[in-house]
Amino acid sequence: MAFRRSPGRPPGAVPTASDADQFAQAALSHLDSLYGTALRLTRRAPDAEDLVQDTYLKAFRSSHQFERGTNLKAWLFTILHNTFRNMRRHDGRNPVDVDSEAVERASDDGPEVQSPEQILSRATLDVDLQAALDALPEAFRQAVWLRDVEEFTYAEIAEMLGVPMGTVMSRISRGRRLLFEKLSSGTASEGTASSATASAPVVPVTANAAGSHR
Repeated sequence: MAFRRSPGRPPGAVPTASDADQFAQAALSHLDSLYGTALRLTRRAPDAEDLVQDTYLKAFRSSHQFERGTNLKAWLFTILHNTFRNMRRHDGRNPVDVDSEAVERASDDGPEVQSPEQILSRATLDVDLQAALDALPEAFRQAVWLRDVEEFTYAEIAEMLGVPMGTVMSRISRGRRLLFEKLSSGTASEGTASSATASAPVVPVTANAAGSHR
């Protein structure tokens, strides 16, 4: 969602209370998206809430730095990811638990059986899809979520994550494949279990048989 300059306002003018209210309203419209992403980054609801709160505090304090007419949602997500990386560094943990060079070298061989965009464009994320997405390595999960769910451009994601655009594209490609493999293996397992259950012979329990186990 783009936050656009009010018509007639001269460049360099001091923001008014009306501008601040408009900015706050536009920024808060992305609360659900920010929280969903924060929850997948932190894996804990309290930490996700803290991350979103810190993101909004920084956004409101730096609202004068936001370039009107550009993508406000992308700007907020950049703040959120920067804040998350700083939190991880403060905790002494690597903000990305995957080797970027290994990601770059990830093989892209093999045909796409189903479009990952179709998988992720469901109105709601069902339980299996959520579980498969959450099970991805952090770097892949971030990239796939930002591209296929939040629909940011590669350039916007690269800025958010602080990595080259080629790395973003590699992570998305590999992440999509891993996601599809997890979903496919889960479906196959369920089908095998169902077939085994259906083909199992039904042995009637007679009164004598039941009595022999007493």
